Amino acid sequence: MALPGGTVTFLFTDIEGSTRLLQELGDDYGQVVADHRRLLREVFQAAGGNEVDTQGDAFFYSFPRARDAVRAAVDGQRALASHEWPRGVDVRVRMGLHTGEPTVGDEGYVGLDVVRAARICSAGHGGQILVSETTRALLGNHLPEGVNVRDLGRQHLKDVQYEHVYELSLQESERFPPLKEHDAGGAMEKRFEDRINRYVESQLDAALSPHPGKQIQFAAGGLLTLVLVAAAIVAIVFLVKLVL
Repeated sequence: MALPGGTVTFLFTDIEGSTRLLQELGDDYGQVVADHRRLLREVFQAAGGNEVDTQGDAFFYSFPRARDAVRAAVDGQRALASHEWPRGVDVRVRMGLHTGEPTVGDEGYVGLDVVRAARICSAGHGGQILVSETTRALLGNHLPEGVNVRDLGRQHLKDVQYEHVYELSLQESERFPPLKEHDAGGAMEKRFEDRINRYVESQLDAALSPHPGKQIQFAAGGLLTLVLVAAAIVAIVFLVKLVL
């Protein structure tokens, strides 16, 4: 299936506490996953979404319009909340949305916008819908019925540094814990992290260069160098802590 290009809105979802549910339900957990996939696929496809990938209890969808993606997320949460799950368990799914202009390659979408959407999702809690500042701006005042917006402020997310995040609240009385932020650590760790981020970005630019024959060479060399740099960072931080 051809994926839409240009400006698209990404929607990532996954079940919170899936390991706990698996331990609690045993073989019945398979029914939870099957029902979860059916419910979300029906809602997301009805809103014009394109299924990019699914792994276990996680979904990755793209939508041509931010409003459709938001409506899909809201309808998806309501469908999950009204479903009768095996043994009466509470299945909670977190969702994250971000809008960008990614590159569409042979293997799907490529670019930091994909990473940003995934990190926004992973920062949330089960039952929560989080959107980036870009998606919130495109949404404007066109909110689904019964939905309120909460400004959660600037959040520190892994791999993408800071992002202004908003929550789409389906129940005014419901309050979630603070988002799961990424702790960058001390000053030395922060400097090395910045270097890694710059290096990863340079590798992405190289991989997307108009020379297909060089992409494999860039990817292999970049991965090896990234592993060596990460190992060096761990060693340096360990030595610094010993000295202190």
